[in-house]
Amino acid sequence: MIRDPRFDDIRPYYEEEVSAALHRIASSEVFPLMATYLYPNRDIEQVRRHICEMGGRREFQHDTMWRFNAQVIERSISEFSCHGLERLDPKKQYLYVSNHRDIVLDSSLLQYELVNQGFETTEITFGANLMINPLVVDIGKTNKMFRVERPGGSAREFYQRSLHLSEYIRHVIREKGESVWIAQRNGRTKNGIDATDQGIIKMFCMSRSDDKIAALSELHIVPVSVSYEWESCDVLKALELYVSESGPYTKKPGEDLNSVLTGILQPKGRVHIEVCEPISEEELQEWDHRTNNEYHKNVAQLIDHRINSAYRLYANNYIAHDLLYGQSRHRNHYDEQQREAFLAHAAQLREYDTCDQEHLYELFLGIYANPVDTHIKACR
Repeated sequence: MIRDPRFDDIRPYYEEEVSAALHRIASSEVFPLMATYLYPNRDIEQVRRHICEMGGRREFQHDTMWRFNAQVIERSISEFSCHGLERLDPKKQYLYVSNHRDIVLDSSLLQYELVNQGFETTEITFGANLMINPLVVDIGKTNKMFRVERPGGSAREFYQRSLHLSEYIRHVIREKGESVWIAQRNGRTKNGIDATDQGIIKMFCMSRSDDKIAALSELHIVPVSVSYEWESCDVLKALELYVSESGPYTKKPGEDLNSVLTGILQPKGRVHIEVCEPISEEELQEWDHRTNNEYHKNVAQLIDHRINSAYRLYANNYIAHDLLYGQSRHRNHYDEQQREAFLAHAAQLREYDTCDQEHLYELFLGIYANPVDTHIKACR
């Protein structure tokens, strides 16, 4: 394994560090609860021994994490589908740039399908704010997750963190020979509008400033579009949007963990992942004459076009759009039973009676309705 001590502050565990991490996981207070979820028909002590005796992170991913995703699908997803991996070469490394709706499942379900279709799993960006306790760190770093700091600090500190991340991503793909998953923006999409942060593209290029085309082409960028029939944490997202309108939103202690658990346990209906056509070097060369800023903007727009045109719309999206705009133009995409089910789900908002109910309802509808507009625009 190729190693570089420059990245010890953010990298996943090395293979020889995994065994100790697995023993810590198996001895944690919440292990019985995790074991019951992942291995429902096995004795807890038997599962504990099984975890401790694993041969490394690949077995952990192909066994334990595979089972985690299988249980999520069985318990909270009515239909899971993934399309587009046939566009890729299992022997090549890619930078998967995905829309971001759920903290854990966007990347985790992709890993599940990569394993199913004979691809190697990816390294995964993992927000420093989510490394909330040693158990989460052990599970994350054993699962090939690497630490990404939230924006903040001085301009110089932000630049140094961005350069460090850029260098690590290139190191993983070009030297370690592994793929990487990263969200198209910092934080989850709250309002249903999936848009790539131009700064993410700039960050990718920072580690190869001599050639902006090669900087991206050698990363083999693959846009990924994840669609949920029932949006992950939809009520929580509407509340966050509502509070954010009054000033900066400050998360409460344990809020991220609550969102993780809600996303895992909440019924999601149908979920689809579309692995889009990779960004080609020929496409990147079209903007060779542009300024760096224009180039980053054009690449971000191309990724957005891939993701939004591939986004799978469900009845809920069309119902919300018609309700939000007081119309029935999308009536042929849903029936009355589906409409009533959506309204019953939205009725949860009434619990938050200290909010302006009408405005909170509009924000909630927007989460589902906005993808209709972005999809239609991308498909023109």
